[in-house]
Amino acid sequence: MKCSAAVFVTVLLLGAFGCAQDASPAGSNQDAGQSVASAAKASRAKIDLKQAKEADIRRLLELTHAGALATQTMDSMEGNIKPLMTNSFPPGEYRDKLIDLFFVKFHSKFDQQTILDLAVPVYDKYYSDDEVKDLIRLYETPLGQKMLATLPKVMEELQAAGQKQGEELGRQSMVEVLAEHPEMEKALQAAAKTAQPPK
Repeated sequence: MKCSAAVFVTVLLLGAFGCAQDASPAGSNQDAGQSVASAAKASRAKIDLKQAKEADIRRLLELTHAGALATQTMDSMEGNIKPLMTNSFPPGEYRDKLIDLFFVKFHSKFDQQTILDLAVPVYDKYYSDDEVKDLIRLYETPLGQKMLATLPKVMEELQAAGQKQGEELGRQSMVEVLAEHPEMEKALQAAAKTAQPPK
């Protein structure tokens, strides 16, 4: 970001310098110098604003423990993915060791700082600097800190409740579909008998 702005200002200054040399009247040289100075000042102001906003976003990410949450999310996903991976490989003594080695390697590559660096432009895209500052003020309050502290527990309980509700709705839906379509229930029973090993 800093390098791009510096290159832009350098190119701008060199271009303006070339224009100023080509212009013959003294007044034109003075005007070109003023416009270059104005452009450079405006560019520096934009850079300063961008750096200030980035600092605010990083402060917000720090307050919300975004790095720790990313790690927690990854650990939670790992718990869900591990059984899927186990089922996707053919059975054998190698399987558990392979999956364990995979996660060791994955953890060695995971970096919280990289996740935070990826988050900065996303926050920059969706929040103005004033909004970021408002969020910082919120999360600096006791209520904001309580919200952050309880959020993982709230999400865990909501996920468990949602899963339980989903299972119940799924059971009810299947019972109703089979009751409405007896031919499907017979086909299911026949398939179950075929799949059972002989006694």
